[in-house]
Amino acid sequence: MRMVWASLTTAGDQRTKAFSIDAVHEELLFVGGPVIITAVIVASSPSIGLWVTAAAVSLGTAAMTSSASSGALRGTGGSGAQGDRPLRQPGFARVLVVLLGVGGVLGVAEIAAPATAAQRDAVAASGWLLAAFAGGSALGGFLYGQLNLKSGIGKRLFALCVSMGLAAVFVSQLDTLGLFAAGLALIGLFLAPSLITGYLIADTIVPDTSRTEASTWINTSVNLGASLASAAAGLVIDRSGAWLALLLVGAIALALASAVPFTRLREIESPADHAPDRCEQG
Repeated sequence: MRMVWASLTTAGDQRTKAFSIDAVHEELLFVGGPVIITAVIVASSPSIGLWVTAAAVSLGTAAMTSSASSGALRGTGGSGAQGDRPLRQPGFARVLVVLLGVGGVLGVAEIAAPATAAQRDAVAASGWLLAAFAGGSALGGFLYGQLNLKSGIGKRLFALCVSMGLAAVFVSQLDTLGLFAAGLALIGLFLAPSLITGYLIADTIVPDTSRTEASTWINTSVNLGASLASAAAGLVIDRSGAWLALLLVGAIALALASAVPFTRLREIESPADHAPDRCEQG
């Protein structure tokens, strides 16, 4: 889907706005989707809820794949040079390391929310806590797309990841459920912008023939960080509480943010921003 966005937009502010719209709608689905399906399940049954979900996914996939913009894209069939592969591009692996921290905070936040609600005998509030987290991310993605940022993309990734780590450390010290919900929204505020920046870097740092693979590596890194952090957070929360899990993952995200390849991104960013989009040239 992000390859379709890249084919429809030019590098720079326009593509940033497109990726932001994509991220905002994704987060809104995380907020509204569970509410809608819960209503369907209450009115009918869990199996009907699964059928409705499957139908929505099928219709959405059919709509995207049958569109003219999607049909115009063609893969390289593996014919690209080995030197074009994302992991062979200087600095790309370091970006993946940074995004491991982002995924870690994501994974812990999604575990800490229901755990905190359960510890306060308010299990029913779990959904609202997760909605606050996703809502903060949607707001962050929207604001990020509206701002005409002049700072380099490497500086942006560093600032966002550091802010997300600091927010996690801060939220670990909050006691009341209301403040914790606001804190999760604060953490989420930096989530979508971090992911958007990661995808923009993938577009900038790798050749056109490897953009799909690069985008997949971004997803893999975030999901790997979330998976590892979720597993570790379960152990930590059982023994010491959600506050320690958030504190630790925040510190880890701060440490991993130092891996941002500032020099490499400065070298390639200006030509990438001002040259004609290579998809359009093809």
